[in-house]
Amino acid sequence: MAILVDSNTRILVQGITGDFGSRHAKLSLDYGTQLVAGVTPGKGGQVFEHNGHKVPVFDTVAEAAKQTGATVSVIFVPPPFAADAILESVDAQLDLAVAITEGIPVNDMVRAKAAMVGSKTRLIGPNCPGLVTPGTGKDSHGGCRIGIAPGYIHKRGNVGVVSRSGTLTYEAVWQLTSRGYGQTTCVGIGGDPVNGTSHLDVMKMFNEDPETEAIIMIGEIGGEAEEQAAAWVKANCKKPIAAFIAGASAPPGRRMGHAGAIVSGGKGTAAAKIAALKDAGIAVAETPSAMADTLLRHWGKSATA
Repeated sequence: MAILVDSNTRILVQGITGDFGSRHAKLSLDYGTQLVAGVTPGKGGQVFEHNGHKVPVFDTVAEAAKQTGATVSVIFVPPPFAADAILESVDAQLDLAVAITEGIPVNDMVRAKAAMVGSKTRLIGPNCPGLVTPGTGKDSHGGCRIGIAPGYIHKRGNVGVVSRSGTLTYEAVWQLTSRGYGQTTCVGIGGDPVNGTSHLDVMKMFNEDPETEAIIMIGEIGGEAEEQAAAWVKANCKKPIAAFIAGASAPPGRRMGHAGAIVSGGKGTAAAKIAALKDAGIAVAETPSAMADTLLRHWGKSATA
């Protein structure tokens, strides 16, 4: 099993004819993902071709979903139009919208998130690397790669990964894979202050997934999402978890990298997050390079599977 997506998931790409969208659509097709449609307004009727794959392009998400059975959209739409692209997926009643776009205005996301209340669509992101459920084929191909994560670093296995940081997601995944431990699903939730899916949401899914035996959770300074997840874990989750909090050296009030990585009002500090994680029985890595080893020690596993 896995969470959110698997090898049967049918996806469409909003912005498939743009440079960024087309590049990653090709990589997803190479990974074995069931990419069944593209959407670019005004370019309906075109065909996106790559290595023998012929992906029809539609003018709207609703038409693409109706014609191809796609249930998930990945969004590579420029920032001024990305919130409307998210809402188009909501209006089409897709199960999942994954917004890769960075730099969406906060007011646009506030509007989009408010409009999503009561909808069936779950949003991952924005400003995220997406998610990967590795397959069982050669080099873990035949799974589902949605977004920009490098597929080749993944391996099918029993560790769930959730992260606010794209690059640290890849680092944790590669550390696990190089030690012989694979992943169920790797979810990059994004670092913006207004996002669709939180650490807590994903931790609940991993807790309910029988194949996920252990979890790596990567957070950053700013906000209280990691503390909220830790409080829930303490009361509800018995699976071994390792965590890392980025930004410990950032001065208060200074925005560091992600728009959401800012400490204000005495809240969201690395120290507060680390204390909450440890109180919940979560092992905390001191450096990014120690994430996998910290989990393996906590899990009682050897450094090599």
